[in-house]
Amino acid sequence: MEDKHQEFIKFIQTNWNDSIHFEVDQHRILNSELQVNQVYSLINFLYKDLQFKVNNLIDLCGIHFPDQKGKELGVIYHLQSLRIPIICRLKVFVPVEKPEVPSITGIYASANWMERETYDFYGIQFLGHPNLRRILNMDEMIDFPLRKEFPLEDPFRADKEDFHFGR
Repeated sequence: MEDKHQEFIKFIQTNWNDSIHFEVDQHRILNSELQVNQVYSLINFLYKDLQFKVNNLIDLCGIHFPDQKGKELGVIYHLQSLRIPIICRLKVFVPVEKPEVPSITGIYASANWMERETYDFYGIQFLGHPNLRRILNMDEMIDFPLRKEFPLEDPFRADKEDFHFGR
């Protein structure tokens, strides 16, 4: 099995870009961190490749690291080959001041909902998305609830006051 992982890594470095580095974790998932300008082209390359057929988008989600200056927000892609047992985890990080990542809805139609959800909860703009708007939260909401600066309690709720609990 490990030889398939090494074969895949060598294939990517030879045929696409030798600056991409993958590491295999304890769960045998291939991990790589990409630059924003590499995301769409690498995912498109993997999707169209006939040898490994990485044509299943398992998941796309956001992440927030407020202490990493210039890399506060991120998008994580989980891709799977249906021909051989390989799963790739691709990560891309962007600054909170300009949270823009290219949309992959042109490659995977299933990315539509996932990108909208990531935008809704993290505020990451997916450039080229056909209908990027809130999907689960109210349209009037101005915050992004999965960012770490979002308050856990609603400051306007009166039912949480201490006097309601005999304090």
